[in-house]
Amino acid sequence: MYKSVKYIFFILLLLAGTVQVQADEDNKPVSPLHPAKISEADQRKFDYFFYEGLNLKTAGKFDAAYDAFNHCLAIDSTASSVLYELSSFYAQLNRPDKSLEMLRRAVAYSSDNFTYRMALATMSRNLGMYAEAADEYEKLVKDFPSKPELNYYLGDALTQEGEIGKAIDAYDALESSIGMNEALSMQKYKLYNSLEQSDKAFQEIEKLADKFPMQSRYQIILGDLHLEKNDTVKALACYEKAHAIDPENPYYVVSMANYYEVTGNKEAAETQIRNALINEKLDVETKVGILSRYILKLQQTQKGTESANALFETLLEQHPEDTDLKQMYGGLLIAQGKIDEARFQLQLVTEMEPDNAPAWQQLLNLALKSEDIPEIIRICTRCQELFPDAPEYYFYLGIAYYQQEKYQEALNVYYAGLNIIPAENLGLKSDFYGQIGDIYYQMKQMEQAYKSYDEALKYNDKNVVVLNNYSYFLSLEKKDLKKAERMSAQCVKLEPNNATYLDTYAWIFFVQGSYTLAKMYIESALANDTTKSSELVDHYGDILFMLGDKENAVEQWKKAKELGKESEILDRKIAEEKYIEENVENK
Repeated sequence: MYKSVKYIFFILLLLAGTVQVQADEDNKPVSPLHPAKISEADQRKFDYFFYEGLNLKTAGKFDAAYDAFNHCLAIDSTASSVLYELSSFYAQLNRPDKSLEMLRRAVAYSSDNFTYRMALATMSRNLGMYAEAADEYEKLVKDFPSKPELNYYLGDALTQEGEIGKAIDAYDALESSIGMNEALSMQKYKLYNSLEQSDKAFQEIEKLADKFPMQSRYQIILGDLHLEKNDTVKALACYEKAHAIDPENPYYVVSMANYYEVTGNKEAAETQIRNALINEKLDVETKVGILSRYILKLQQTQKGTESANALFETLLEQHPEDTDLKQMYGGLLIAQGKIDEARFQLQLVTEMEPDNAPAWQQLLNLALKSEDIPEIIRICTRCQELFPDAPEYYFYLGIAYYQQEKYQEALNVYYAGLNIIPAENLGLKSDFYGQIGDIYYQMKQMEQAYKSYDEALKYNDKNVVVLNNYSYFLSLEKKDLKKAERMSAQCVKLEPNNATYLDTYAWIFFVQGSYTLAKMYIESALANDTTKSSELVDHYGDILFMLGDKENAVEQWKKAKELGKESEILDRKIAEEKYIEENVENK
């Protein structure tokens, strides 16, 4: 019954003229869906599966649609419509080469189809095949002169290919069709500059300014470009023209402030911005835009941004309830390293807007950087209430409890967090189980720790932190050393310059009695160590002693003590001048 309905639907399409039918020399109907000559029976099958595939695709049943289109391809391998549909499936499957092959075949069998050719050119460009893309766009420009926008894509492909002159020609062709506009002129300005043809570059912007003499914006752009070239005289002339055209243009304020910065008149620059900020005719959004633009200019000219702080204070006095402004100021203060002031602004934001997740995240980042454990706990506990589906707050709260040695509380948090992690976020599940393993290890529950590490590696077998901790703890217990060696080797493969992972690898060889290999990797660890780790130096002494180099071993142990390692075993090794094994509890 279902098939009959589909067949009737197809007949209705025919009667309605939706599907046109041509006749070949033998007067046999040939569907435009496929150019090859096939039997009428095969054609009916083909058409049925094709429209079935389209319907399934529309319904979101992509696997079934893919199968239907492949049935079509088995009937007629030259059907461009099917090749085009399948190319989109391969693109979604992250198989760009196969997708490109399908598009090439579709174009070969339907060379006059704009959609197929455009898709081929676009995919070639996206894959970095700029020469091929430019070639296809160039043909499209010639074959479809009524579509001037094709020159834009052609210009972009030629630019990427390094054919700057030809790219400019393409943009000129587009401009002749649609008229001058800012984006095109700016693009040509950049291209001429890349060719070191600065006169032609400026002519592009000058033409734009001449074309729209009552648009102050273009005079400001021209002034900004002159200022970038350190031509302050021409820049000022352009700014004055812009001001005469539109005295209220907020961009003028920023450009003049930047002009004063460049010419060394910092006070005038700040006055310029402050006058705009107290201008009652400007709304807060415009004022924030002016201030943002000014800060950006300060950053671009590598000048300090502190001069913007007083301006922020001025604006905040006018708009004390504007949380966006406070958050923006907080971000600037963070960039300046003024953490306490930044925290104050962000705290105000979270009090005024408790559901402002970005502000809470900024506060949390500040607490994490300063290792302020009580503050981390406060933020995470509050955010668990506000954002119950956000697992990151469980993760950092668990770390905070771990740092306080509240291991059971940490475990409770991590197990609760596991329940809200999205199923597809395997990496985060792995990190949670890794943390759980570390906690069990600290609680001396080794079996539970190793089970948790195994669980973590099920979700992400390249979790280097878990691989390292797991392998190191096994080596301390002298348990499953071959497994430990494999995991540690994977760590070193993934991060070959990580001193901690190299040290673990060296120690596993040491425990197995492979002292020469241990020496090779501990020396590599020391070469990559930027923290002056006393633990690495102590291990180096142990390895040297086992290789018979007693004198240098003692020197390394003494050095480890100088670097801050405090250990009764280390003191004995130095005093007795011999290696003494530490038990697991002391490690």
